[in-house]
Amino acid sequence: MPDRYHRGLRLGGQMGAVTVTRGLVIEIKGDLAPAAVSKCVRHVFGLDIDMTAIGRHLARDPVLAPLVAARPGLRPTGGWTGFEIAIRAVLGQQITVGSARALGGQLVALATTSGCFPTQDEVLAADLTALGMPAARRNTLRAVASADPMVFTEATDLDIAIARLCAIPGIGRWTAHYVALRALRQPDAFPASDVALLRTMTRLDGTPRNPKALIARAECWRPYRAYAAQHLWAADLRAPEGGRARGSAP
Repeated sequence: MPDRYHRGLRLGGQMGAVTVTRGLVIEIKGDLAPAAVSKCVRHVFGLDIDMTAIGRHLARDPVLAPLVAARPGLRPTGGWTGFEIAIRAVLGQQITVGSARALGGQLVALATTSGCFPTQDEVLAADLTALGMPAARRNTLRAVASADPMVFTEATDLDIAIARLCAIPGIGRWTAHYVALRALRQPDAFPASDVALLRTMTRLDGTPRNPKALIARAECWRPYRAYAAQHLWAADLRAPEGGRARGSAP
């Protein structure tokens, strides 16, 4: 975690800015309600999760054991809203993390003057051609912005969550599992076609580099495949984060 995390935030119609520093000290500016911000921070950083039990389970796998020992308590970071995670997932398909972040910044500047991530209505109203993306991906952004907001809220069943997300035009299983992992906090979500996950497992134990083989290999990680994925992403040392590929494998 960097020394500080800062962003504009809109909650319950109120806007402001939040800074979270090491030790999870929260500084709030603007009209945001402290209780609502605290709840969001707990969600984003996964503070209500029993990481001891999850770590013990994953460490039964001899390949994951040294990764868990090296980064005890590692967990996927969540998102402030499920809609934002879904939009960022679409922006990040088949491009580097750095490029995806740049596109996210462009979208914020294009769609709103609030400094906060745009709402679904603001994305729909924006001229997305200015992003310089393929038309198919722009159409997916509009489809996500047109979706029922409930799709991006917590679901108790992973299969139902994936089915709802995949029903959005342009959303495939990689994006659906990524959103379920980051936004819906589904502990067994697993984007098996992710290029970094495939690359890392091939390097660590020779698992064939295809999603079907990775799904079979990950069976022993259930019901915590999302946490295994986070350890594998952290162990992906092939490239610095800014140059690391995002999205599904070819």
